[in-house]
This record gives sequence, structure tokens and C-alpha cells, in this order.
Amino acid sequence: MKSPQTRVALAASTALLVASGAAPSAAAAPAPGHGRTSVAIAWYDTTADTIAAAGSSLPPVTNSRTWAISWVAAARALQQVPSGVDRQEYQDAALAAAVHRALVELVPTRAPELDAALQQTLDQTPDGPAETLGAAAGERQALEALHDREGDGLDAASVNAPFTVPPAAPGVWQPTPPAFAPAIQNGTRFARPFLLQSAGQFRLPAPPAPTSKRYQTDLKEVRDFGELNSTVRTARQTDTANFWFDSSPALWTKPIRVALAATSHQPLRKQAELVALANATLVDTQIATSDSKYTYPLWRPVTAIRTGVGEVPADPSWSPLHTTPAHPDYPSGHNTYAGAAETVLTALAGPRTAPFTLTSGTAPGVVRTYTAWHQLTLENMDARVWLGIHTRLADEAGVTLGTDVARYGLNHAQALFHEH
Repeated sequence: MKSPQTRVALAASTALLVASGAAPSAAAAPAPGHGRTSVAIAWYDTTADTIAAAGSSLPPVTNSRTWAISWVAAARALQQVPSGVDRQEYQDAALAAAVHRALVELVPTRAPELDAALQQTLDQTPDGPAETLGAAAGERQALEALHDREGDGLDAASVNAPFTVPPAAPGVWQPTPPAFAPAIQNGTRFARPFLLQSAGQFRLPAPPAPTSKRYQTDLKEVRDFGELNSTVRTARQTDTANFWFDSSPALWTKPIRVALAATSHQPLRKQAELVALANATLVDTQIATSDSKYTYPLWRPVTAIRTGVGEVPADPSWSPLHTTPAHPDYPSGHNTYAGAAETVLTALAGPRTAPFTLTSGTAPGVVRTYTAWHQLTLENMDARVWLGIHTRLADEAGVTLGTDVARYGLNHAQALFHEH
């Protein structure tokens, strides 16, 4: 068997054949089987392992960017198949080469593991022009996708651009206890989206005033149910809160994989597009979230409750179930993520699935079973209140924003997959 390096060299030598050879034929739906889904799932898992191993210190949006670039490249490489070659062999090699090359460039410390994964895929693909041309297409699309996203402002330093804290006033965000750390993710709003026209395209309306009936009602709910030693929060509610305190990208990795497996009857190109669009939309959602958060830097519940406002008297000793993240309340980022993911998965895989289980790094021993994407969204909304870190109005606004961004992404998806 040829090594990945040898195969890549052969692919490079024939890349011009893909670009200038016989007119490619439009990809048609493949015959069932042929291991196509296994290739998509294998490289989905490789991507997840790569990011889990190397991305823990990076902002969530930076890791979402890695997912998006890798799978956009794969989807582009599968848009067309040259005439005269085996479709399955070509597409398997193209997907593997695209994701491999993008990940090696973005997470170079994982190159040995990625090379081994590529070797495994290529060993299962017969030697010949289909494999060679497919690998060439994948390599080329990965390099093009990486080039497209150069300087997009989604690196860690740009994402965490400094934020000048406004003077303290009712409703205005201030650093939160116990660390009173500087705000994070302020710079995400200045990054370049994948599909949105601008970060503020779906900017939310201003939140209600701290003395309004809606805000007062929601703040009392957080005070009662989100307090560290709450006497009204049930054990299951505490489990739900702890479960969804884990990062959104980590928690949504398996549901997206479940949706990918559910589309195994579709062409490999459609499977790659599902993963690519889900993650590109999640990048755009995080950009839009940062825009609304820092346009309306609303204080967190812990600040409001300790300070006191309206009918909620000051309680300087109040603490949430979990430490409040260092950015404004409105909207909830977890819920923008949920709204976007639910919308994309519902559109591309249907609203319901066979039962699947999830676990969480922040709730050891807790296992949850789901049969619909909307169940995850509902738990997200409740969890942020029961954690004591978000108002319900911020949760609901988050779902609205994520849904709006995702609908736009679905309506403009072909701009993302135009072959370069």
C-alpha cells in the first residue's frame, strides 16, 4: 500500500487533471451502502478527537471555525465527480484528504494521528485514478478554504479583544464574583462570518429595563432557583443545570453526529454539507451573539441580586450554583447555540430521531436520553436559570437569535459550497 505522503504527491501531480480535464459530471445520489457513511462518521470522529485533544484552551468559536473549515472543504470537494472514475472511491478519498489537510494545518500537533487516519481510509480505497484525483480535489479544496478564512478574526487573541467596562449603573454589566475577571469574547463581534452579511444582521432588540415587570419576574426566578443552596430547586433540576454547564460545542458534538448517521441514505456530499453547515452556522451564531451581548451589556443576575433592583432587595451574600462566565447576560450564548443547532438539524435530518444518550463533563454519572432536538433546547433554557447565571429572557432571546441566524444560513447555504 502507498503511504499517505506518496499518495498526496501523486494527487498533487494530477491536480491539474481535475481542474482542466474532461468536464465533470454533476454528483448523483450514490447507490446504498458502499461504506460511504462509515467514511463520513470516521472523519467526523477524527475531527471531534482532534479538537477535544488540542482545543481545550481555545475559545469555543475558534474550535467551531476548525470544524467549519475542514468540512466546508470536504463538501466543496464532493460537489462534482470527474467522468470515467468510480464515484465512491473518488469521494471517499476526497473527503478524507480535505478534512485531513485542513486539520493538519489548523492543529499541527495532531499530525501523526491525522496521518494514521488518512492511511486507514486510503488503505480501504483501491489504488487508481479515482483515489488519486479525489485526494487531489480534497487537498486543493482544503487549501482554498484555509486561504478563504485567513485573517477572519477568529483566532483566540482577536476573539478576546479587550472590553472597556462602562461605569456602574442599574442594568449595566460589571465583572462578576468571585474572580471579577475581564470580559471575554468581546472581539468575536468583529470577526468575519461565513454566511451572514454582518455581525449585527439579526441584532436583538434592547432587553427590558431592570425595573420592568418581565425583568423583575425573571430575576426573582433566578434568585430562587439558581441560588447555590436553593431550597426550591429539585435534584433533577440541579442535575440538568450541572449537565448543561459543559461547553456547547462539546455537548452538541454527539447530536450532530446522530443527525449525520440518520442521513446515511443520502449522498456523501449531503452528509458533508450537514456537518459543514451546522458548524459554519454555529460560528456565525457566536459572532451574532457577541454583537448583541456587547451592544446591550446587561448585568448578570449575580450583580443584580447582590445590588438589588426594583422589588428584588439587595442580597450581598447571594451566589449562583456555578460561577458566572465573564461576559454580559443578554443573550445566553448556550441558547443561541441551541437555537441554531436545532434549526439546522431539523431542516436537514428531521425534528425527531431514534433515542440517543448524552453525557456531560460537568455532570459525572448523569446520562440523558433524547428523541428530538427541541428537547435539548428546552433543557438549555431551564439549565441557565437553574445555574443562576442567566435570566430566562436572555435564554429565550438566545434561541430566537440562533434560529434567525440558522434560517439565514440554510437559505444561503449554496454560497458556502461553491467549488473553488
